[in-house]
Amino acid sequence: MTEVRLRRVYGRPEPDDGARVLVDRVWPRGLSKEDARLDHWEKDVAPSTDLRKWYGHDPERFAEFRRRYEAELDDPSRAAALDRLRALADGGTLTLLTATKDAERSQAAVLAALLNGVR
Repeated sequence: MTEVRLRRVYGRPEPDDGARVLVDRVWPRGLSKEDARLDHWEKDVAPSTDLRKWYGHDPERFAEFRRRYEAELDDPSRAAALDRLRALADGGTLTLLTATKDAERSQAAVLAALLNGVR
């Protein structure tokens, strides 16, 4: 498997991004589909609305968010979306994109760690 990377969707695409996949449930504000330069939008892999709202990107809640989100990934539709991400990662570099300001404490970070085999 190749490296899975994590970036904000608002950043300029890089030549070595490989497959660029947005993993947010909601489309990023103020960004056109053309400017996003996505290969895929895997909104089915995103956390539930309830979990996302509970977390609210509070750094103190990240560990619990991660635990709850990993449990949500067992849901069949999320598991299928995660499998699609695995297939993309097996095919080459994969860059997971999120609109979140703190990408290192986001669902994209949890997914990148899982796909890179880090717990």
